[in-house]
Amino acid sequence: MHQTKRGGGVREPRTVIIYKHDAAGGARLAARGTGESTEMGTMTYHEALTLALYEEMRRDERVFVIGEGVGLNDGAYEMTERLLSEFDARRVVHLPTAESGFTGVGIGAAMVGLRPVVEMSTFNFALLALDQIVNTAANLCYLSGGQYNVPIVIRGPAGPAHQCAAQHSQSMKGYFYHVPGLKVVCPSTPADAKGLLKSAIRDDNPIIFIESETLYDIKGEVPYDPDFTIPLGKAVVRREGRDVTVVAYIGMLYCAMEAAEELDKDGISVEIVDPRTLRPMDEKTIVGSVRKTHRAAVVESGAGFAGWASEIASFITEQAFDDLDAPVERITGANAPTPYAKNLERLSTPTPEKIVEAIRRVSYANGS
Repeated sequence: MHQTKRGGGVREPRTVIIYKHDAAGGARLAARGTGESTEMGTMTYHEALTLALYEEMRRDERVFVIGEGVGLNDGAYEMTERLLSEFDARRVVHLPTAESGFTGVGIGAAMVGLRPVVEMSTFNFALLALDQIVNTAANLCYLSGGQYNVPIVIRGPAGPAHQCAAQHSQSMKGYFYHVPGLKVVCPSTPADAKGLLKSAIRDDNPIIFIESETLYDIKGEVPYDPDFTIPLGKAVVRREGRDVTVVAYIGMLYCAMEAAEELDKDGISVEIVDPRTLRPMDEKTIVGSVRKTHRAAVVESGAGFAGWASEIASFITEQAFDDLDAPVERITGANAPTPYAKNLERLSTPTPEKIVEAIRRVSYANGS
Protein backbone atom coordinates (compact mmCIF):
# COMPACT_ATOMS: atom_id res chain seq x y z
CA MET A 1 0.00 0.00 0.00
CA HIS A 2 1.08 3.58 -0.53
CA GLN A 3 -0.27 7.00 0.25
CA THR A 4 -1.66 9.23 -2.47
CA LYS A 5 0.05 12.58 -2.98
CA ARG A 6 -2.79 14.42 -1.26
CA GLY A 7 -6.16 13.97 0.37
CA GLY A 8 -5.32 11.17 2.79
CA GLY A 9 -6.83 8.37 0.69
CA VAL A 10 -5.03 5.03 0.43
CA ARG A 11 -5.21 2.71 -2.56
CA GLU A 12 -3.53 -0.39 -3.86
CA PRO A 13 -0.43 0.20 -5.99
CA ARG A 14 -1.10 0.02 -9.73
CA THR A 15 0.52 -2.29 -12.23
CA VAL A 16 3.78 -0.66 -13.28
CA ILE A 17 3.64 0.08 -16.99
CA ILE A 18 6.37 0.07 -19.57
CA TYR A 19 6.51 1.23 -23.15
CA LYS A 20 7.63 -0.90 -26.05
CA HIS A 21 8.45 0.39 -29.53
CA ASP A 22 7.69 -1.19 -32.85
CA ALA A 23 9.77 -0.79 -36.00
CA ALA A 24 7.73 2.22 -37.11
CA GLY A 25 8.40 4.05 -33.86
CA GLY A 26 4.95 3.54 -32.41
CA ALA A 27 4.39 2.90 -28.72
CA ARG A 28 2.78 -0.07 -27.02
CA LEU A 29 2.02 -0.43 -23.36
CA ALA A 30 2.32 -3.73 -21.53
CA ALA A 31 2.37 -5.07 -17.98
CA ARG A 32 5.91 -5.39 -16.68
CA GLY A 33 7.15 -8.94 -16.88
CA THR A 34 4.89 -10.13 -19.69
CA GLY A 35 7.05 -8.85 -22.55
CA GLU A 36 3.92 -8.76 -24.70
CA SER A 37 1.50 -6.20 -26.04
CA THR A 38 -1.70 -6.40 -28.07
CA GLU A 39 -3.89 -3.98 -30.01
CA MET A 40 -6.49 -3.90 -27.21
CA GLY A 41 -5.78 -4.29 -23.54
CA THR A 42 -7.18 -3.79 -20.09
CA MET A 43 -5.69 -0.86 -18.23
CA THR A 44 -6.68 1.66 -15.60
CA TYR A 45 -8.03 5.14 -16.28
CA HIS A 46 -4.73 6.46 -14.89
CA GLU A 47 -2.65 4.31 -17.24
CA ALA A 48 -4.79 5.34 -20.21
CA LEU A 49 -4.12 9.02 -19.48
CA THR A 50 -0.39 8.36 -19.16
CA LEU A 51 -0.35 6.42 -22.41
CA ALA A 52 -2.16 9.26 -24.21
CA LEU A 53 0.46 11.74 -22.99
CA TYR A 54 3.28 9.45 -24.04
CA GLU A 55 1.88 8.79 -27.51
CA GLU A 56 1.18 12.45 -28.22
CA MET A 57 4.65 13.48 -27.06
CA ARG A 58 6.18 10.92 -29.40
CA ARG A 59 3.89 11.93 -32.26
CA ASP A 60 4.43 15.67 -32.01
CA GLU A 61 7.61 17.23 -30.61
CA ARG A 62 5.67 20.42 -29.85
CA VAL A 63 3.77 18.63 -27.05
CA PHE A 64 5.23 18.99 -23.57
CA VAL A 65 3.95 18.69 -19.99
CA ILE A 66 4.42 21.33 -17.34
CA GLY A 67 3.40 21.65 -13.69
CA GLU A 68 4.44 21.12 -10.11
CA GLY A 69 6.21 17.84 -9.50
CA VAL A 70 5.87 16.51 -13.05
CA GLY A 71 8.69 14.23 -14.11
CA LEU A 72 10.86 14.36 -11.01
CA ASN A 73 8.09 13.23 -8.68
CA ASP A 74 5.90 11.74 -11.44
CA GLY A 75 3.34 14.49 -10.86
CA ALA A 76 0.17 14.24 -8.79
CA TYR A 77 -0.92 10.60 -8.63
CA GLU A 78 2.16 9.66 -10.71
CA MET A 79 0.34 10.80 -13.85
CA THR A 80 3.63 11.63 -15.56
CA GLU A 81 5.44 8.51 -14.38
CA ARG A 82 8.33 7.40 -16.57
CA LEU A 83 7.93 10.33 -18.96
CA LEU A 84 11.19 11.93 -17.83
CA SER A 85 13.05 8.72 -18.65
CA GLU A 86 11.66 8.87 -22.21
CA PHE A 87 11.82 12.63 -22.83
CA ASP A 88 14.23 15.29 -21.62
CA ALA A 89 13.63 18.19 -19.25
CA ARG A 90 12.55 20.43 -22.14
CA ARG A 91 9.49 18.22 -22.60
CA VAL A 92 8.73 17.37 -18.96
CA VAL A 93 8.99 20.67 -17.12
CA HIS A 94 8.90 20.67 -13.32
CA LEU A 95 8.10 24.08 -11.80
CA PRO A 96 7.39 25.34 -8.27
CA THR A 97 3.92 25.46 -6.75
CA ALA A 98 2.77 28.54 -8.64
CA GLU A 99 -0.34 27.75 -10.68
CA SER A 100 -0.77 31.23 -12.13
CA GLY A 101 2.89 31.31 -13.13
CA PHE A 102 3.18 27.96 -14.88
CA THR A 103 -0.23 28.36 -16.53
CA GLY A 104 1.00 31.66 -17.94
CA VAL A 105 4.16 29.95 -19.18
CA GLY A 106 1.98 27.36 -20.92
CA ILE A 107 -0.21 30.02 -22.54
CA GLY A 108 2.84 31.86 -23.83
CA ALA A 109 4.26 28.64 -25.23
CA ALA A 110 0.96 27.89 -26.97
CA MET A 111 0.94 31.35 -28.54
CA VAL A 112 4.26 30.67 -30.27
CA GLY A 113 3.21 27.27 -31.64
CA LEU A 114 3.87 24.69 -28.92
CA ARG A 115 1.21 22.42 -27.43
CA PRO A 116 1.54 22.42 -23.64
CA VAL A 117 -0.30 20.12 -21.26
CA VAL A 118 -0.52 21.90 -17.90
CA GLU A 119 -1.08 19.64 -14.91
CA MET A 120 -3.04 20.85 -11.91
CA SER A 121 -2.54 18.56 -8.94
CA THR A 122 -6.15 19.49 -8.18
CA PHE A 123 -8.41 21.86 -10.06
CA ASN A 124 -9.18 23.58 -6.78
CA PHE A 125 -5.75 25.19 -7.19
CA ALA A 126 -6.64 26.39 -10.69
CA LEU A 127 -8.49 29.20 -8.91
CA LEU A 128 -5.07 30.82 -8.58
CA ALA A 129 -4.78 30.76 -12.37
CA LEU A 130 -8.29 31.96 -13.28
CA ASP A 131 -7.03 35.28 -14.62
CA GLN A 132 -4.62 33.48 -16.94
CA ILE A 133 -7.25 30.97 -18.07
CA VAL A 134 -10.29 33.22 -18.41
CA ASN A 135 -8.89 36.62 -19.36
CA THR A 136 -6.03 35.39 -21.53
CA ALA A 137 -6.36 31.80 -22.83
CA ALA A 138 -10.11 31.92 -23.46
CA ASN A 139 -10.13 35.38 -25.05
CA LEU A 140 -6.88 35.64 -26.97
CA CYS A 141 -8.10 34.22 -30.29
CA TYR A 142 -11.09 36.59 -30.24
CA LEU A 143 -9.13 39.65 -29.09
CA SER A 144 -6.41 39.08 -31.70
CA GLY A 145 -8.89 38.72 -34.53
CA GLY A 146 -7.81 35.10 -35.03
CA GLN A 147 -4.09 35.90 -35.20
CA TYR A 148 -3.37 33.75 -32.14
CA ASN A 149 -4.64 30.31 -31.21
CA VAL A 150 -4.00 28.93 -27.72
CA PRO A 151 -3.72 25.11 -28.12
CA ILE A 152 -3.29 24.36 -24.43
CA VAL A 153 -4.71 21.53 -22.30
CA ILE A 154 -5.12 22.16 -18.58
CA ARG A 155 -5.84 18.85 -16.87
CA GLY A 156 -6.25 17.37 -13.41
CA PRO A 157 -8.81 15.99 -10.93
CA ALA A 158 -11.80 17.80 -9.47
CA GLY A 159 -14.92 17.04 -7.47
CA PRO A 160 -15.56 14.92 -4.39
CA ALA A 161 -13.09 12.09 -3.85
CA HIS A 162 -12.35 10.27 -0.58
CA GLN A 163 -12.15 12.58 2.44
CA CYS A 164 -10.36 15.38 0.61
CA ALA A 165 -12.44 17.98 2.49
CA ALA A 166 -13.69 21.39 1.39
CA GLN A 167 -10.61 22.86 -0.29
CA HIS A 168 -9.85 19.76 -2.39
CA SER A 169 -13.33 18.44 -3.25
CA GLN A 170 -14.99 21.29 -5.10
CA SER A 171 -16.63 20.58 -8.44
CA MET A 172 -14.84 23.15 -10.60
CA LYS A 173 -16.56 22.63 -13.93
CA GLY A 174 -18.96 25.52 -13.47
CA TYR A 175 -16.11 28.01 -13.30
CA PHE A 176 -15.05 27.03 -16.81
CA TYR A 177 -18.03 25.93 -18.90
CA HIS A 178 -19.54 29.38 -18.33
CA VAL A 179 -16.60 30.97 -20.22
CA PRO A 180 -16.84 31.41 -24.02
CA GLY A 181 -13.63 30.30 -25.69
CA LEU A 182 -12.98 27.29 -23.45
CA LYS A 183 -13.82 23.66 -24.14
CA VAL A 184 -14.53 21.47 -21.10
CA VAL A 185 -13.96 17.70 -21.27
CA CYS A 186 -14.81 15.08 -18.61
CA PRO A 187 -13.93 11.46 -19.54
CA SER A 188 -15.71 8.66 -17.66
CA THR A 189 -13.92 5.49 -18.84
CA PRO A 190 -10.31 4.47 -19.50
CA ALA A 191 -10.93 4.38 -23.28
CA ASP A 192 -12.47 7.85 -23.15
CA ALA A 193 -9.60 9.09 -21.00
CA LYS A 194 -7.13 8.15 -23.71
CA GLY A 195 -9.20 9.08 -26.76
CA LEU A 196 -10.43 12.42 -25.43
CA LEU A 197 -7.06 13.52 -24.06
CA LYS A 198 -5.43 12.86 -27.43
CA SER A 199 -8.17 14.86 -29.18
CA ALA A 200 -7.78 17.67 -26.66
CA ILE A 201 -4.02 17.88 -27.22
CA ARG A 202 -4.56 18.07 -31.00
CA ASP A 203 -7.28 20.74 -30.73
CA ASP A 204 -6.35 24.37 -31.46
CA ASN A 205 -8.46 25.75 -28.58
CA PRO A 206 -7.81 25.96 -24.84
CA ILE A 207 -9.17 22.81 -23.20
CA ILE A 208 -10.12 22.26 -19.57
CA PHE A 209 -9.73 18.50 -19.05
CA ILE A 210 -11.29 17.42 -15.76
CA GLU A 211 -10.85 13.96 -14.27
CA SER A 212 -12.05 12.30 -11.08
CA GLU A 213 -9.71 10.87 -8.47
CA THR A 214 -12.31 8.18 -7.78
CA LEU A 215 -11.80 6.78 -11.30
CA TYR A 216 -8.01 6.58 -11.53
CA ASP A 217 -7.94 2.87 -10.61
CA ILE A 218 -10.98 1.65 -12.55
CA LYS A 219 -10.10 -0.69 -15.41
CA GLY A 220 -11.42 -1.05 -18.93
CA GLU A 221 -10.55 -2.03 -22.49
CA VAL A 222 -8.42 0.57 -24.27
CA PRO A 223 -7.06 0.52 -27.83
CA TYR A 224 -3.28 0.70 -28.04
CA ASP A 225 -3.63 2.26 -31.49
CA PRO A 226 -1.69 5.57 -31.32
CA ASP A 227 -4.20 7.06 -33.77
CA PHE A 228 -7.20 6.24 -31.55
CA THR A 229 -9.10 9.43 -30.71
CA ILE A 230 -12.64 10.35 -29.66
CA PRO A 231 -14.10 13.56 -31.10
CA LEU A 232 -14.87 16.36 -28.69
CA GLY A 233 -18.51 17.39 -28.37
CA LYS A 234 -20.01 13.92 -28.87
CA ALA A 235 -22.10 12.31 -26.13
CA VAL A 236 -22.60 8.56 -25.86
CA VAL A 237 -25.51 6.42 -24.67
CA ARG A 238 -23.94 4.17 -22.05
CA ARG A 239 -27.10 2.16 -21.37
CA GLU A 240 -30.24 1.75 -23.44
CA GLY A 241 -33.61 2.21 -21.72
CA ARG A 242 -37.22 3.15 -22.37
CA ASP A 243 -38.69 4.81 -19.25
CA VAL A 244 -36.38 7.63 -18.15
CA THR A 245 -33.20 9.32 -19.38
CA VAL A 246 -30.44 9.94 -16.85
CA VAL A 247 -27.61 12.29 -17.80
CA ALA A 248 -24.42 11.69 -15.80
CA TYR A 249 -20.66 11.90 -16.27
CA ILE A 250 -17.34 10.81 -14.69
CA GLY A 251 -17.88 9.48 -11.15
CA MET A 252 -21.63 10.09 -11.18
CA LEU A 253 -21.99 7.84 -14.22
CA TYR A 254 -21.14 4.79 -12.12
CA CYS A 255 -23.60 5.79 -9.41
CA ALA A 256 -26.28 6.12 -12.11
CA MET A 257 -25.41 2.70 -13.56
CA GLU A 258 -25.74 1.11 -10.13
CA ALA A 259 -29.09 2.84 -9.62
CA ALA A 260 -30.30 1.64 -13.03
CA GLU A 261 -29.51 -1.96 -12.14
CA GLU A 262 -31.52 -1.63 -8.94
CA LEU A 263 -34.49 -0.07 -10.76
CA ASP A 264 -34.47 -2.87 -13.32
CA LYS A 265 -35.76 -5.13 -10.56
CA ASP A 266 -38.93 -3.02 -10.44
CA GLY A 267 -39.35 -2.92 -14.20
CA ILE A 268 -38.11 0.68 -14.59
CA SER A 269 -35.87 0.83 -17.64
CA VAL A 270 -33.23 3.58 -17.42
CA GLU A 271 -31.32 5.03 -20.36
CA ILE A 272 -28.02 6.69 -19.38
CA VAL A 273 -26.36 9.38 -21.49
CA ASP A 274 -22.77 10.43 -20.80
CA PRO A 275 -22.04 13.85 -22.36
CA ARG A 276 -18.23 13.38 -22.13
CA THR A 277 -17.74 16.99 -23.31
CA LEU A 278 -19.55 19.61 -21.23
CA ARG A 279 -18.71 22.39 -23.65
CA PRO A 280 -19.51 22.13 -26.50
CA MET A 281 -22.48 20.09 -25.31
CA ASP A 282 -24.04 17.43 -27.51
CA GLU A 283 -27.60 18.59 -26.90
CA LYS A 284 -28.94 16.55 -29.83
CA THR A 285 -28.10 13.18 -28.26
CA ILE A 286 -29.48 14.17 -24.86
CA VAL A 287 -32.71 15.65 -26.22
CA GLY A 288 -33.15 12.70 -28.59
CA SER A 289 -33.01 10.31 -25.64
CA VAL A 290 -35.54 12.38 -23.67
CA ARG A 291 -37.94 12.41 -26.62
CA LYS A 292 -37.74 8.63 -26.57
CA THR A 293 -38.23 8.10 -22.79
CA HIS A 294 -40.33 11.23 -22.01
CA ARG A 295 -38.68 11.67 -18.59
CA ALA A 296 -35.29 12.98 -17.50
CA ALA A 297 -33.01 13.20 -14.48
CA VAL A 298 -29.59 14.85 -14.30
CA VAL A 299 -26.86 13.88 -11.83
CA GLU A 300 -24.17 16.36 -10.77
CA SER A 301 -21.60 15.98 -7.99
CA GLY A 302 -21.28 19.73 -7.44
CA ALA A 303 -23.65 22.09 -5.67
CA GLY A 304 -27.01 22.30 -7.40
CA PHE A 305 -27.59 26.07 -7.42
CA ALA A 306 -26.84 27.51 -10.90
CA GLY A 307 -24.99 24.34 -11.77
CA TRP A 308 -24.45 22.11 -14.79
CA ALA A 309 -27.60 20.09 -14.01
CA SER A 310 -29.61 23.32 -14.16
CA GLU A 311 -28.32 24.01 -17.68
CA ILE A 312 -29.21 20.48 -18.85
CA ALA A 313 -32.67 20.74 -17.32
CA SER A 314 -33.14 24.12 -19.01
CA PHE A 315 -32.35 23.08 -22.56
CA ILE A 316 -34.28 19.81 -22.20
CA THR A 317 -37.31 21.88 -21.15
CA GLU A 318 -36.78 24.37 -23.98
CA GLN A 319 -36.30 21.79 -26.72
CA ALA A 320 -38.45 18.86 -25.58
CA PHE A 321 -41.18 20.39 -23.43
CA ASP A 322 -44.01 18.74 -25.37
CA ASP A 323 -42.30 15.35 -25.01
CA LEU A 324 -41.95 15.48 -21.23
CA ASP A 325 -44.37 13.55 -19.05
CA ALA A 326 -42.83 14.92 -15.84
CA PRO A 327 -40.59 17.79 -14.71
CA VAL A 328 -36.85 17.23 -15.09
CA GLU A 329 -35.35 15.95 -11.84
CA ARG A 330 -31.94 17.10 -10.57
CA ILE A 331 -29.74 15.05 -8.21
CA THR A 332 -26.87 17.24 -7.02
CA GLY A 333 -24.37 17.78 -4.27
CA ALA A 334 -25.28 19.84 -1.24
CA ASN A 335 -25.07 23.64 -1.35
CA ALA A 336 -22.43 23.51 1.36
CA PRO A 337 -18.69 22.91 1.71
CA THR A 338 -17.73 19.24 1.41
CA PRO A 339 -17.18 17.77 4.90
CA TYR A 340 -14.10 15.71 5.77
CA ALA A 341 -15.97 13.12 7.87
CA LYS A 342 -16.79 10.10 5.74
CA ASN A 343 -20.43 9.83 6.81
CA LEU A 344 -21.07 13.54 6.25
CA GLU A 345 -19.26 13.45 2.91
CA ARG A 346 -21.63 10.73 1.75
CA LEU A 347 -24.63 12.76 2.88
CA SER A 348 -23.43 15.77 0.88
CA THR A 349 -22.93 14.02 -2.48
CA PRO A 350 -25.19 12.03 -4.83
CA THR A 351 -25.33 8.29 -4.20
CA PRO A 352 -27.00 5.40 -6.03
CA GLU A 353 -29.71 5.41 -3.37
CA LYS A 354 -30.48 9.11 -3.94
CA ILE A 355 -30.58 8.55 -7.70
CA VAL A 356 -32.98 5.61 -7.29
CA GLU A 357 -35.28 7.78 -5.17
CA ALA A 358 -35.22 10.61 -7.73
CA ILE A 359 -35.89 8.30 -10.67
CA ARG A 360 -38.83 6.78 -8.84
CA ARG A 361 -40.25 10.29 -8.35
CA VAL A 362 -39.84 11.28 -11.99
CA SER A 363 -41.08 7.92 -13.25
CA TYR A 364 -44.33 8.12 -11.30
CA ALA A 365 -44.87 11.87 -11.32
CA ASN A 366 -48.04 11.43 -13.40
CA GLY A 367 -49.22 8.49 -11.35
CA SER A 368 -48.22 6.05 -14.09
